[in-house]
Amino acid sequence: MTKLKSTRRSLLIAGAAALALPALLGTAAQAITPAEIKAKGKLVVGIQGDNPPWGFVTSGGKQDGLDADIATLFAKELGVPVEFVPLEVNNRIPALTTGRVDVLFATMAMLPERAKAVQFSKPYVANTIVFIGPKKDKITTNEDMGRYTIGVARGAAQDTQVTKNAPANTTIRRYDGDAPSIQALVSGQVQAIGGNIFYMQRIEQGRPGEFENKLEFQNLYNGACTRLGEKEINAAINTFIDKIKGNGELQKVYDKWMKVPVHKFPDSLEGITFTAS
Repeated sequence: MTKLKSTRRSLLIAGAAALALPALLGTAAQAITPAEIKAKGKLVVGIQGDNPPWGFVTSGGKQDGLDADIATLFAKELGVPVEFVPLEVNNRIPALTTGRVDVLFATMAMLPERAKAVQFSKPYVANTIVFIGPKKDKITTNEDMGRYTIGVARGAAQDTQVTKNAPANTTIRRYDGDAPSIQALVSGQVQAIGGNIFYMQRIEQGRPGEFENKLEFQNLYNGACTRLGEKEINAAINTFIDKIKGNGELQKVYDKWMKVPVHKFPDSLEGITFTAS
């Protein structure tokens, strides 16, 4: 009798697992095409929620910024409205790979390690990763960073560069995004931060005249991201990027947010392919 009960229990467990399996598999992200986006009637875009001028939410609740403008243009190219999903730095790629969003226009620096998880498009904007410190202090070498407690956005390019270039004994504090790391500097929790060329605009609002860009680590290019193997949507984005470079739309976005000429973009980047295979 005991053996029979045990057998029944095993069968029940196996049956439950079999019933649950389709539900679990259903959570995996499915490849999406431009035609499917048009059919569902909207483009769902992952974007940074609090990182001006790249992506941020206005006081009126509207998603705005350079990436928002580019994404809106791409949605217009597809003939559908755009729906934005604001994301933090460290949940951008998971939001894409799990299917929460269709594409990322989210300040995604094109790095080889990221290219193992997502498919990059051609670059559409450039950025510079910098070390920001007190204006009154002389900071001219990487070794000088060791004197400071440094804040960075966890998992971002500035985290990688500060960790790589600072002396081994440097105190580095990691925060969940750009806004918290900037706030840590403004509030005095850290003495310096790793950031990008646009951080100073926000730092000046909180502590005007006290900080400046001290060291430059890396020039980076940003691309849109789709899931690996999604050839059609990747091709559509690349065609779109070529189009806005050629017709002046990209320069208009640059004029609005960056106030510099459109960068000269590379035809290739080591360890990264712009075309899905």
